[in-house]
Amino acid sequence: MSETPVIFAELPAASGKLGRVTLNVAATLNSLTLEMVDLLQAQLDAWRDDDDIAAIFIDGACEKAFCAGGDVQALYRSAIATPGGPCDYAEDFFAREYRMNYNLHTYPKPIVCWGHGIVMGGGLGVMAGCSHRVVTEKTRIAMPEVTIALFPDVGGTWFLNHMPGRTGLFLALTGASINAADAIYTGIADRFIASERKAEVLDHLLQQHWEGSAAANHARVRHVLRPLPQQSKSRAGMPPAQVEPHLATINTLCDGDDAHAIIDNIVSLQTDDPWLAKGSESLAHGSPLAALWISRQLREMRLASLKECFQSEILLVTNIVRHPEFAEGVRALLIDKDRNPRWQYRASRDVPANVLDSFFSAPWDSNPLADL
Repeated sequence: MSETPVIFAELPAASGKLGRVTLNVAATLNSLTLEMVDLLQAQLDAWRDDDDIAAIFIDGACEKAFCAGGDVQALYRSAIATPGGPCDYAEDFFAREYRMNYNLHTYPKPIVCWGHGIVMGGGLGVMAGCSHRVVTEKTRIAMPEVTIALFPDVGGTWFLNHMPGRTGLFLALTGASINAADAIYTGIADRFIASERKAEVLDHLLQQHWEGSAAANHARVRHVLRPLPQQSKSRAGMPPAQVEPHLATINTLCDGDDAHAIIDNIVSLQTDDPWLAKGSESLAHGSPLAALWISRQLREMRLASLKECFQSEILLVTNIVRHPEFAEGVRALLIDKDRNPRWQYRASRDVPANVLDSFFSAPWDSNPLADL
């Protein structure tokens, strides 16, 4: 396999071509760097205007993961290099990553994402933006940003708010891990196909006589993918759902008069259910400040457009990387790995209102994504 962090190929089909994108940094579980974001954006731009490319297939070279997120350690180095900001690398990374995510959501040609293995953070941003999202029996999705004092970004403001009931808020606050069944139920995936059938999917796509119409080509992709789950001879079936059976409990836990009450409901939960218990524990050990900005971001952007969601995310994340809470969260979890973060506030109710407000105030004269 090439040492190039992202491999691009143009595969001849029965007519037309299939563009293939493979994330190729197994050592970091394909975590996105600024270089990878720029490579993806440039190729998407080129293929958008190439009449020979009818559809795109995105996967990861690593069997363990499609993409485990962004290169958080590089973001950490940027944050500690200039406390208070500007944090040039981190801020450039987020602005260009969000632009790439928005382009995926609005891309005219069909994009099939093979979301196999770990799909976290920035990887979920890529998958969620694709028009045809496939998950497998080994898919493991999470956005545990509360544990490093970040928030579910890369479009999370959009897709979490479109999940059933209060599921999006619960997943955002707890970083709870979900599987293929949950991904389809919550709307961030479209198809379950056993992982052993990947080559078959590619082969079927390459057998297609692609047409000039993007709408017709989307229909052809659906025609290819639709029968595969039913035809599987594998024992690797759909895993048991976790979210849907817990929806009533999730809705009750997230039914509070304010963010503090909801946080209290989840943290104080007494349960023998391991999935719920793990989520409760994760929030309890996460940043109280982050729990508040996560709750506020989702609440304030509940009715926002996709474009407005990304514009609000770049504002919030810029303020976050300039604040020491983020660097401390990354230090404790990923740098020193002592898992003992020294959060600035012991509980959400200790956070002054003006401190929380400051994260939602524009840190610059012009939003970097104003032209989306």
